[in-house]
Amino acid sequence: MATQKFMGKNQLIDRLAAQVGNRDMAISILQDRGHLAADGKTLTPAGEARNAMTAEERAKDRASTRTGKPAAGFGYNPKTNTATRKR
Repeated sequence: MATQKFMGKNQLIDRLAAQVGNRDMAISILQDRGHLAADGKTLTPAGEARNAMTAEERAKDRASTRTGKPAAGFGYNPKTNTATRKR
């Protein structure tokens, strides 16, 4: 899988570009989310925070936000890029 090589920190744009298949589309998505400024190059403070996370940390953060449970209570599956509750 192409996205497996962009799992680390500071790879937000590259990972999303690999996931959607197009760098311009990835930039547009990040701008819509408020993570990238209108110039398409400058990360916003929220974007800087997301960019500083690994793919695993972002997945756990998404799950935590969605459920209201602490991120530490989730496990990560890198093949599906999803976090699920630990039992």
